[in-house]
Amino acid sequence: MALATDLDLDQLVGRARRLVVPGRRRILGVGGPPGAGKSTLAGELVGRLGGEAVLVPMDGFHLANAELRRLGRAERKGAPDTFDAAGYVALLRRLRSPDPGTVVYAPDFDRTLEEAVAGSIAIDPRVPLVVTEGNYLLHDDGPWQQVRDLVDEVWYLQIDDSERVRRLVERHVRHGKDRSHAERWVKESDEVNARLVAPARMRADLVISGARSG
Repeated sequence: MALATDLDLDQLVGRARRLVVPGRRRILGVGGPPGAGKSTLAGELVGRLGGEAVLVPMDGFHLANAELRRLGRAERKGAPDTFDAAGYVALLRRLRSPDPGTVVYAPDFDRTLEEAVAGSIAIDPRVPLVVTEGNYLLHDDGPWQQVRDLVDEVWYLQIDDSERVRRLVERHVRHGKDRSHAERWVKESDEVNARLVAPARMRADLVISGARSG
């Protein structure tokens, strides 16, 4: 199990840059519980690496809200079975072995719409590093268990739980929930998922501690 470390952004960028090998595709995963700052860190890494990296979030594989309602899972949105995990695995396989001259298009997640949007992210085959982030990169159940072998490194973010919960509530408020609904959602959904994710840290290559903007 990786020991927790508090590396700064420059050090993390340096570690990510070591994965960049021209002519060879590598994938870096950023995992951790909801609200840990995964999307922020992943975006910063890709921004600092410029054209050498592209960001492909796991959240693009959220099932549509209509499908979640049909399945009776709308109140558990964000749980492992509310994603197209097999679709995410299939995309990672394509990204590991890019076809020369073929751009792969990946979905993204629109937090304003609360829906995934297909074909949002273009991944050129010449880009050497894909950075992907999400809660379940280290989850070991169902199709999720295949993710770990498709990713060259996975970093796990952990921060103080009270700060993480505060961030989650504020995020839900920013995106349209009233505060009481946001607090209830965090307690009954996000924190259930956080407890599910936590044991997976032992499978990470690097555990990053300390608060980052989320």
